[in-house]
Amino acid sequence: MIVGLDGRRVTETIRQNASIDWTIKESVKSKLKVAVKRLLRRYGYPPDMQLLATETVLKQAELIAREFMG
Repeated sequence: MIVGLDGRRVTETIRQNASIDWTIKESVKSKLKVAVKRLLRRYGYPPDMQLLATETVLKQAELIAREFMG
């Protein structure tokens, strides 16, 4: 997980903004990216590292979603 952020807050943000088919729909992925970026800014995450952190969070969430789907 991203250093300096509470993993529960990140997980909650993803759960609140994800839909069943979020891994397929680009519009939902975009919404999630915006939500994660807001969370990073709110907690003072360095701006130059936000893009990489956002991509990492979404990749991890996709991997977890795939595991649940079988």
